[in-house]
Amino acid sequence: MVRKIGILTHHYISNYGAFLQAYALAEAIERLFPHDEVWIINYVNMRHFLINTAGWFRYYRNRETLKMWWEKIKLPLAFSAARKKYLKMTPPCFSAKKINEEHFDCIIIGSDEVWNYTDSKANAKIKFGIGLKCGKLISYAPSLGKTTPEDPIPDYVRKGIQSFDSLSARDGNTKKMVESITDKKCTMVLDPTFLAEFPATKSFEPKEKYILFYYCEKLPEEIFRKIIDYANQNNYRIYGAGECDKRYDAITVNLSPFEWVEFFRHAEYVFTGTFHGAVFSVLNRKQFGCYLTKPSRIRKVNDLLDFLAIGDRTLTSEMDVLSKVIDYNAVFKIIDEKKRISLDYLINSIGRDETDGKESSL
Repeated sequence: MVRKIGILTHHYISNYGAFLQAYALAEAIERLFPHDEVWIINYVNMRHFLINTAGWFRYYRNRETLKMWWEKIKLPLAFSAARKKYLKMTPPCFSAKKINEEHFDCIIIGSDEVWNYTDSKANAKIKFGIGLKCGKLISYAPSLGKTTPEDPIPDYVRKGIQSFDSLSARDGNTKKMVESITDKKCTMVLDPTFLAEFPATKSFEPKEKYILFYYCEKLPEEIFRKIIDYANQNNYRIYGAGECDKRYDAITVNLSPFEWVEFFRHAEYVFTGTFHGAVFSVLNRKQFGCYLTKPSRIRKVNDLLDFLAIGDRTLTSEMDVLSKVIDYNAVFKIIDEKKRISLDYLINSIGRDETDGKESSL
């Protein structure tokens, strides 16, 4: 019997990490269960979607030219095209009732910050399984994001998470919260981008070596100048991966998700302030540095780096992070072991065809 497996996540926002983790989880499950159907549940939180899309239309005159801005505002269209081409999505669903009409045997919630219940624009009870009917309800690598253990836990969060058949988390903060409100084991798993292969694209073939930036927000000028000086001394160009800055050597903002991956593949060094910027630096075995300003990113990225035993990548004016070379043979020994645990979790959680009509509700 062919089962219908659904993935409920933040696939709908114009963000490289959000798209790639959704694609990766679907691709990994399809490889594990080739005889089943795997769908991205096309649930869209309109408030989250509209706020995210509107953000691309802001004009930052201190760091963008009008030409850069014009390329940037095309990004939501690039993401829309990528979703249609690469994600196998259900018809639009705006409620648990519509999702239930798709008759899923298994629903997997995650990855990304789907459990960030203190985020007013993205939070939704449905991401905690409320109202969903399916044979099995599973979490894969959800994150609390900026939510902390000190934040009060709403009743729907407690009851929703307690209704899951299998629980996993992407970071220690989320694992701790889950295990504090349930009597179930919460497995630490890798972000799904570690589990998949991403198609190469020839639309970007660099002719020169370059250093790549991906949202090092509020990076002090003295640190940026040191990087520029290093680039000049070594004949490197400076590019941004899907972002604008007048100081970069080219306009490389309007990228499809897989073009974005290519920029990481070919970079000499990467500097980033985001979780998935760090992930794709690691996946492509790059020497990289992090400059983290947002509390949620500080927590997520540091947790990832500690997890991989490379927790010394912070950019400071006193430290030349490029001199601390990462031993990727050691890192990938950890990744390979954690990948085995993550894939075993999916295999054991999805398991055999056993539908029981389970409902998660208040």
